[in-house]
Parts: sequence; structure tokens; C-alpha cells
Amino acid sequence: MLTIDDVTAIPLFSALPATERERLARTSADLHLGAGEFAVHEGGERALFAVLTGKIEVIKTIDGIERTLGWRLPGTIFGEVPIALGTPFPGGYRASEPSRVMRIDIQQYYAVAAASKDISLKVSALARERLGGLQNIAAEPHKPRVTLVGHRWDTACGNLRRFLARNQISFNWVTPDVPELSTLLPGDCPPDSDFPVLRFADGQVVVRPQARDIANRLGLQTSARSNEYDVAIVGGGPAGLAAAVYGASEGLRTVVIEREAPGGQAGTSSRIENYLGFPSGVSGDELASRALQQARRLGAEILVTRSVARIDPKTREVFLDGDDVVRARTLILATGVTWRRLAIDGFDRLFGKGVYYGAARSEVGATHGLDIHLVGAGNSAGQAALYFANHARTVTLVCRGGSLEKSMSHYLVAQLRGKSNIAVQLGSEIHAVHGDTNLTAIDIRDSASKEMRRYDCGGVFIFIGADAETEWLPADIARDARGYVLTGDDLRKARRWSHGRDPYLLETSVPGVFACGDVRLSPVKRVASAVGEGSMAIAFVHQYLANEGRV
Repeated sequence: MLTIDDVTAIPLFSALPATERERLARTSADLHLGAGEFAVHEGGERALFAVLTGKIEVIKTIDGIERTLGWRLPGTIFGEVPIALGTPFPGGYRASEPSRVMRIDIQQYYAVAAASKDISLKVSALARERLGGLQNIAAEPHKPRVTLVGHRWDTACGNLRRFLARNQISFNWVTPDVPELSTLLPGDCPPDSDFPVLRFADGQVVVRPQARDIANRLGLQTSARSNEYDVAIVGGGPAGLAAAVYGASEGLRTVVIEREAPGGQAGTSSRIENYLGFPSGVSGDELASRALQQARRLGAEILVTRSVARIDPKTREVFLDGDDVVRARTLILATGVTWRRLAIDGFDRLFGKGVYYGAARSEVGATHGLDIHLVGAGNSAGQAALYFANHARTVTLVCRGGSLEKSMSHYLVAQLRGKSNIAVQLGSEIHAVHGDTNLTAIDIRDSASKEMRRYDCGGVFIFIGADAETEWLPADIARDARGYVLTGDDLRKARRWSHGRDPYLLETSVPGVFACGDVRLSPVKRVASAVGEGSMAIAFVHQYLANEGRV
């Protein structure tokens, strides 16, 4: 418990009247931190802190790398920048040794500042000084973690660009014909067969690297650290990350297994405008990045570049590629869905060379000043059209149906109509694509008139729905004819539940194995519902472990 002597030991407060110091001692929090514990995380709520004993490290993650910005010693304060700007904390404050910190909430600070203008002036002056330091950091030259050298239309190079972008790895991409190639890659120029090439910040060069090798070199986790977990989550989309956040925050040993990068299909969405709490919208990769940081901070392990070969529903063992095995008391299936492919000649040949499924922000650079086409009439297509309209010369939505209103939210339809460079071709389908090394043109057929017209095209992005790829699951886990996992009451209707109790809402036909998000049979396919189901799944995990006597 704080005393008036503790408050007096802080120079900022030492000249306050005794009554004010006594009030601060009575109303402020007394934080006792062990080494490694945070007084406040990056993005935390505004408050003023004062260090009583110990040593506090100021940290901030920049380009995926944690940097130490400074230290706070006994007698010093922190929190002045958020107070001055009215913003969350720009960095985190972590005890580097056992420490004791005083926390004054924002209302109590304003009460003290009203009683002593001198305190307000000193806090404002310190904030200006700290802001100068942050500006210096922001002005430092950008140093990408890797440099990627590869041909623009090389599929392997495109896959690496998407992998790096989705894992928030800063990189610089150049083509092999740039004049400064000899500076970037010292020595003899590699033959075309060696591209793409990655050069790491330490100067190491790797030819045609694989995603897992990159992940290991850059410090991403690819292997489990424990022998057994309370819950293993297969899939790192919104549902899987939500389950990781709630599982880890509630003390469950939690691991997420993701085959590429966190975010799932939502991670390729250029803009999500109807997600609660983001009035200006949020990109899928930004939402995934925030969730990923939150899950890791709370203690969840996130494995990337790991595919699941099979699971044993009886032993709850997850067999990964490479013969690794993850053992868990419960499993959550959150594998999501994959974009449905168009069966048009040439699409597979030009995939990644102008033909894309979904629309990640990393692909926008290839559309500058071009005429592009999007296929689909759902919200994902509408959101992508609005995003690409800020970069491409023209954006054309190609839709089989006769109206957007039947499948797209009203707010998106209204915004599309307000963009002068967005056109909509209703009752139309792409019949053929053209191009040798990359897409150059497409043929569009009008369903009513049967007229076929050819258009110059710099990119086609497909949004025609998605499918559940669940063929790898064992037969014990019930699915419908389209591969979606049955849960809860649907198991009763399908006569696929034989356990003595009723199935939990998100429980599959195997007790202790749950499903959430788009892979689960449900009429609602939204990011918000996936996040909600991920959190709900953890509640059912707790119930299962308690009722089965395995806690």
C-alpha cells in the first residue's frame, strides 16, 4: 500500500500540499512487478506512472523487431505523451528487474493538475521532450529485414512477397534488371534459374528459399515448445486467433497451427468496413496483426508454415508435416475456407501473373494505372473494388446476376456508385484470358445478348465464394455434403452424436473436438461471427475439461 512518503519521493509530487500527496497515496495503484512483467503494454490506456524502485525498460516493436527506446529509474515518470496527445501508449513499459510502480489514473491526474499548475507544465514539457525522441526514431532510414530479388511474374517470387507481407516482415523487392543489383548481391550475378533470391540484413544470401526456412531465419515460431497443450487450434484466421486470445488469457496452454500466415481468408481482405469498433474500416491484415500481437502477448504459441497431415480424434494428437506431433487435451478446428476457383482455360497458367483469388494489400502495387476486373457480387468484391479504385485507372465488377443489391450490403453498393472509375457489368461472365508471361486481356460474354468482347486487363481478382477443404479430416468428424463440419444440434439431426450428454453448441461429432468460424456449417459467414465463435469455443473447452474430469 502506498504511503505519503512514497509519493513525496517522486520529485514531480514532492512540492504538493500534504493533503494532495495523501490523496494520491490513497487513490493510486501500487504495482509490484516481477522481471519481465509489464506496467503497461503498447496501446494501453492513458495513465501517469511513477517508478518507486527497480528499473523499467521502454520498448516498441518496429518492423517486427522489439527495440529498447530507453529506461525509467526510481523517481522518474512515464505516461506524459499519451496524456499530452490523448492517445494510447506508443510503447510498452516492462520491468527489467523486480520493480515497484505507482499508477495514477487519468481522472486523478487531472485533479492533481488542477490543484497544481506547476505539475501540468512539467508533464507537458517532458511530453515535448519525449516526442522529439519519437520523431528522431521515425526519421531514421527505413531498413527492411530482407531484400527480395525476383522477376515480377515469377510465381515463386509472388508467393514470397505475399508470405513476407502477411507475416509483417518488412522487405524491399527489386527485379534482377535493376542497375544496383551488384550492390545488393555482391559477386557474380545468379542465373535466372536461381531466382528468387533473398538477402537478409546480416548480408546472408539464400537462393530460392522455402517459406519455413525464411520463417526460421527471421525468428518466427515453427515448432511447438511443449509436449502437451490444453487446447490446440488448427487455423490462424479470425476464429483461431480469437480462440488463442481467450484461451491464453484464461490460463490454458494454447497453441495455434497455421500453414501460411495468421489472418486466414480475412487477412487477404483489403478493407472490412462493418467490423465493430473500426468506424473507418480496417484491412484484414491489420486486424490479423493486432490479434496476433494480442495472442502472443497473452502467452499463446503461434506456429506458422506448418500444415496438418492428419489428426487422431481419440488421442487428440495433431500430426504435422515433417513428422512432428502436437498433443492436446482438446482441439479446435478453425481452418476456414478457401476461395472457389474458376474453371476457365488459362486461369491456372496465369495464377499469380495477373490472375488472383482474393485481394491482399500486398498486390495493390501491381495495379497502379491499369484497368483491372473483379469477379463477384459479394461484400468482399465490393470492398476490394473500393480499395483498388484508389490505385488502378479503372475497376470493373463482372457479375453473373442482374443486381448487386441481392448479395452486397447497401452501404457498399452506395459507395461503389459514388466512384467515377468503378463500372459494373451485370449478367456477364469471363469466357477466356490471354497472355504469355502475364495476363494482358480477357474476353467477357454478355449472358443476354451472347456478345463476346475483349478488354485490355492488367489484373483479374476472383471473389465467387469459398469452399471448405476438409477432406483431410478423419471420418469420425461429421461433415455435410459440401465438407462443412457439423456441430451442436446439427449432429442430432444427422444422427451423428452418440455420447451420453448433449453436444455443446460448437462441438463436433467427436467429444472434445470443436469447430468455429467459416469451416463450421452455419448460414452466417462474417469476421465478427468468426471472432465470437472463437471466444465461445474456449468457454466450451472449459466445460468439457471440467465435466470430463481432465483439469
